[in-house]
Amino acid sequence: MATPELVPGLAGIPAAESSISYIDGQKGLLAYRGYSIEELAEKSNFEEVSRLLVHGELPTPEEHERFSALLRENRGLSERMLDVIRALPGNGHPMDALQASMAALGMFSRARDYRDPAQRDEAIVRIIGAMPVLVAAFERFRSGEDFIPPDPSLDTAANFLWMLTGEKPDPLAARVLDVALILHADHTMNASTFTARVVGSTEADPFTVVASAVGSLTGPLHGGANERVLRDLETVSGVEEVPDFVEGRLATKGKLMGFGHRVYKVKDPRAVILQGLARELFEKLGRTPLYDVAVRLEEEVVSRLGHKGIHPNVDFYSGFVYSKLGIPVDDFTPIFAIARTSGWLAHWREQMQDNRIFRPGQVYSGEHGRSYVPIDQR
Repeated sequence: MATPELVPGLAGIPAAESSISYIDGQKGLLAYRGYSIEELAEKSNFEEVSRLLVHGELPTPEEHERFSALLRENRGLSERMLDVIRALPGNGHPMDALQASMAALGMFSRARDYRDPAQRDEAIVRIIGAMPVLVAAFERFRSGEDFIPPDPSLDTAANFLWMLTGEKPDPLAARVLDVALILHADHTMNASTFTARVVGSTEADPFTVVASAVGSLTGPLHGGANERVLRDLETVSGVEEVPDFVEGRLATKGKLMGFGHRVYKVKDPRAVILQGLARELFEKLGRTPLYDVAVRLEEEVVSRLGHKGIHPNVDFYSGFVYSKLGIPVDDFTPIFAIARTSGWLAHWREQMQDNRIFRPGQVYSGEHGRSYVPIDQR
């Protein structure tokens, strides 16, 4: 029998049939359920987009209000759940805390039959509603502050900023974060989404599915890029040093974090949207040296590498936008997870509609026919 060809990382190998999102990396296109990301970012909001991803259609006003009401109802955490979060090491990374918290949240949720569509949908709103509260609660506790309960008058993005600070957010700041959540909500078969579908295919419960996807997102090759973008920007003391910084990275074959993409060969459409919002945000709340360095860095990198398809991706802008919003650097990836949870659960729901457990093959590279040697003869 011929040895099957190995494709490292399953690059380009279809792993599922899906109607959730679509990418054309050559043209710089991203769409959710057939709607362009540009139109959704301009006209929609994260809660509506979450329902669109999960159920496949834009909601009627009544459906939208019902979905948002369910999210509000499911933001509450019990005292026992809060005690679990308090007990987590304050010096740990928030992504590790989020993975542990999601697993614990599943333990506090009564056992269900997730083969039942109605019970699956109940779990989906519980998880999407609770996700930002888990992140904010850990941030408050590790800072030695009291937990701030969610405000039922605020949507997901504004509530997250409120729970972090206890202050009602500036409307533009809340809108910028809301759009950032939309932009990160799904991105076809990325590593964490594939993880969610593989774990879901075993008929594991959705809390375990999301916890496993969070674990996949902790890896530096997937999540965390916007953290590293900000760390890079902070090493450049001013715009005049940007050319030398780029030259140094290129000379040592180092990575320019926030540039290039596995799929997009032109500028990431999400980066284009977030760039415009970043400009508005910094014009209203004040420019910073970090912002000026970022603008100059994009100019320098694109002038040198744009012809090779190297352009800013969404992580380049999200990092310094989140920083301007006063969000701690190591909470950047948890925000990614808050957004992507809607996509993960949409894929889990789709997977369960016609499920077959994932069982890929392998290319064996070991030996054959070896004889056992007793231990006293080795």
